Amino acid sequence: MRYLIGVDLGTSATKTVLFDEECRVVASASEDYVMAQPQNGWAEQAPEDWYQAVLHTIQAVMAKSQVAAADVKGIGLSGQMHGLVMLDAEDRVIRPAILWCDQRTGQECAEITERVGRERLIAITANPALTGFTASKILWIRKHEPKNYAACRHILLPKDYIRFRITGDYATEVSDASGMQLLDVPQRQWSEEILRRLDIDPAFLGRVYESPEVTGTLTAEFAAAAGLDPRTVVVGGAGDNAAAAVGTGVVSDGCAFTTIGTSGVVFAHTSTPRIDPQGRVHTFCCAVPGCWHVMGVTQAAGLSLKWFRDNLAEGYREREIREGIDAYDLMNAAVAKVPIGSRRLFYLPYLMGERTPHLNPNCRGVFFGLSAIHTKEDMIRAVMEGVAYSLKDCNDILQEMDVRVQAMMACGGGGRSPVWRQMLADMYGCGVTTMQSEEGPALGVAILAGVGAGIFRDVPTACREFIHTKNTTLPNATAGVYYAKGHRLYQKLYRQLAGCYEDLAEL
Repeated sequence: MRYLIGVDLGTSATKTVLFDEECRVVASASEDYVMAQPQNGWAEQAPEDWYQAVLHTIQAVMAKSQVAAADVKGIGLSGQMHGLVMLDAEDRVIRPAILWCDQRTGQECAEITERVGRERLIAITANPALTGFTASKILWIRKHEPKNYAACRHILLPKDYIRFRITGDYATEVSDASGMQLLDVPQRQWSEEILRRLDIDPAFLGRVYESPEVTGTLTAEFAAAAGLDPRTVVVGGAGDNAAAAVGTGVVSDGCAFTTIGTSGVVFAHTSTPRIDPQGRVHTFCCAVPGCWHVMGVTQAAGLSLKWFRDNLAEGYREREIREGIDAYDLMNAAVAKVPIGSRRLFYLPYLMGERTPHLNPNCRGVFFGLSAIHTKEDMIRAVMEGVAYSLKDCNDILQEMDVRVQAMMACGGGGRSPVWRQMLADMYGCGVTTMQSEEGPALGVAILAGVGAGIFRDVPTACREFIHTKNTTLPNATAGVYYAKGHRLYQKLYRQLAGCYEDLAEL
């Protein structure tokens, strides 16, 4: 039996899963780490924490499984996108990585737009200048930390830093590179024009591969430490959402998924590069060679519920410890008893600014409609509904772009919540389907590794054989009517507060 490893480098933890050649889980392990917020709207992590988590979780799955090292044929890497990792001439990390949700680069985005031109920027990179993307982070370092910029010799994305540590190769792949704002997305290669206009040395960037391509093999040092064979191939892998698409079988036109992780995403596959001229959603290369995807992103989806749990719902954490039941399961059970609409309470999930559809790093979270009748459980449901409204914003734009979806999958931690899935089905007006496997990105990149290792013919064929649906949540028409009205008020609240957000940023 041959085996594959999928590594998913998340924002809060790394999860590593060992699969057999029929994509069945053999063993899994995860390790958490922290995110630092040195200032309001900033987000950073230590790349060494990622590496240690990857090493430890691979060691753990190999120890649990007792699989022979020589039988592990490939490794696929997935991870949080857009993060900036800078290495010096000795390959040392220069400073903590600036993450996808960091919002410090508003001025740099304006500079990118001025240097390139908004229309030209969207034509090449398929997206407007965004604070979350990597290019603006590079310009921020150049302006605010010139010594660090002068020391830089290599720029890597989070999962590609792991690739470097385990193979010694400076490389990336098209799906993750699409979120750097340096890639010509329609042509699937670095844009010489963008690099020239932004005055970024192309030598800083690694070679770009397709997601199932082999980028290298393990170093002898890492293989020995991890309990693997140095001949094990490492493939390009994919950004977290592109990997989740493979792991949920969203690899052909008409298929889409909604994920509720730290961020929230509505993602649809397309065989042609469809670009929103307003830049409200992202068009990236996907993990299927020669194809693309369109996705809307809300910054603080699961993060909103985690924030509420950690800061305002301590009682659920205490019950988790006392009763041995996950706090989120307890919260879901309580929310199921709250009527739709949370007794006319709304939540705007803008804890980290927002991407789709507002592209506003300055907007912040809001509870609207609070009264003395509201309970903690009403507030929890309002948080979940607010996140679902933000995902409906994303889905509506895809429909405007004529990206037609016949099948909507649900994944991510929030996708396991029957309450959240029902909200999405009611708001979208279509069924929301779960998968038999919940491994998502880890399974996706394991499939990519299987293609690279020659175990599978290609990505769509493997998905047809190994990805299976579980159950479907159907929409409730009555709830859908209410949510349509609620969504209009939700959108109006942002418009009314837009100026106030700017005032707040300047206060």
